[in-house]
Amino acid sequence: MKILLVFPQCPDSFWSFKHALRFISKKAAVPPLGLITVSAMLPAGWQKRLVDMNVATLKTSDIQWADYVFISAMVIQKESVSKVITECKRQNKIIVAGGPLFTTEYSDYPLVDHLILHEAEITLPLFLKDLSAGHPQRIYKTDKFADISETPVPDYHLLERDKYAFMNVQVSRGCPFSCDFCEITSLLGKKVRMKSSHQITEELETLYQLNWRGSVFVVDDNFIGNKNKVKNDLLPDMKTWMQQHKFPFTFNTETSINLADDGELMSLMVETGFNSTFIGIETPDEQSLHECNKTQNKNRDLLESVKKIQKAGLQVSGGFIVGFDSDTPSIFQRQIDFIQKSGIVSAMVGLLNAPKNTALYRQLEAENRLTTDASGNNTDLTMNFIPKMNVDELMEGYKKIIHNIYSTKPYYKRLRQLLLNYNRQDQPRTKIKWSLLKSFFKTTFIIGIANKGRGEYWKLISWTLFNRPRAIVDAITYTVFGYHYRKVYGLTK
Repeated sequence: MKILLVFPQCPDSFWSFKHALRFISKKAAVPPLGLITVSAMLPAGWQKRLVDMNVATLKTSDIQWADYVFISAMVIQKESVSKVITECKRQNKIIVAGGPLFTTEYSDYPLVDHLILHEAEITLPLFLKDLSAGHPQRIYKTDKFADISETPVPDYHLLERDKYAFMNVQVSRGCPFSCDFCEITSLLGKKVRMKSSHQITEELETLYQLNWRGSVFVVDDNFIGNKNKVKNDLLPDMKTWMQQHKFPFTFNTETSINLADDGELMSLMVETGFNSTFIGIETPDEQSLHECNKTQNKNRDLLESVKKIQKAGLQVSGGFIVGFDSDTPSIFQRQIDFIQKSGIVSAMVGLLNAPKNTALYRQLEAENRLTTDASGNNTDLTMNFIPKMNVDELMEGYKKIIHNIYSTKPYYKRLRQLLLNYNRQDQPRTKIKWSLLKSFFKTTFIIGIANKGRGEYWKLISWTLFNRPRAIVDAITYTVFGYHYRKVYGLTK
């Protein structure tokens, strides 16, 4: 068999980092980990070719070469998915599709020949067995969850690795919490299932042998979902591997806010090479946290928790939401104040949406308030239900938040706050590469000379050199992030 694996294009968004990647001459932030994991589950004798449309063009010759086209996608990739399916059908190719988009909305894709839904460790072998016997079914799904201790090392060798800013690994699936707007538990369950430490170090070793050096994103929705195993098993083994290999990687991940309650765990993460984490803060309003069942964030000083994590040596990026039923017009300024005081530079503020198969979706469906499907894009000013707050007031308040946290002056002020909060832990140094110097010169020209906000840029650089000289790389990196965010949100200053 000749298998073409296609990852459709993602639109420009908060997380695309499209405008930031140009500074380091990369095409995409992360590769399609799910697709290269599926690739590793296919029979060894099959020929495989990967086209990630975020870093390369899908050519007609690629489609014509294949016996089967495998597509994996998220909701945000819908537009590109439709184009890929249309072209594959035009070439009379058999399409096999899976991943979050197809698992939740498979009835919307009648042209797909075979749908491998839920977790591929369970459903893909069933398809392959039927295919070998000559009678493959159209839909394969399950209500069980996979044992990921049997998941193979992803086919990292298929990637054009020099086109990505990060490589990625997955340690666990599932989340112990039940936030009503989140689809993680409906897709992956509440029980946290983990790979073994040996599996993870084997994946790291594979990346190392492929000469990857630099950033690795641990894609877990909550890396500390099984805190005991992470703390007592995984991290010690990862730390030993990193020490033996002279710290070739730095890690970033996603955790819940209760990370702040465990100083020993935070220290171990930093010693292993972690330097940042994304946390769903959502809102400083206690009533809204209760409304969405965000139990892990309730009854705590969220601002102090963020600062504890930063002081431990981990930068914090955060997710924030407006549009809860209990939100009042005061929430907009409260969000601004919290974000500015926290030093959370990468603050992804979104309008509340209800993905399919979530508790929130079911509630709004029962209340007859749903209007359309969620777009999966956090920055496109859309909601898929009728909010309690006046829509115009909500949209204006949302725009107010964005303007007040991403315009140049408040953004650089918040960046200085991060540098004051953040206790940077230096890892063993490697040689400075020419590519890094080239990125620095590009940043200096585009943001420090050609950009309207250049005055604030040089104030920040001067302030950092005098007050936090060890954090100068972080300061420059976040100026690039700010440039991207202002482009995404259409801010000129």
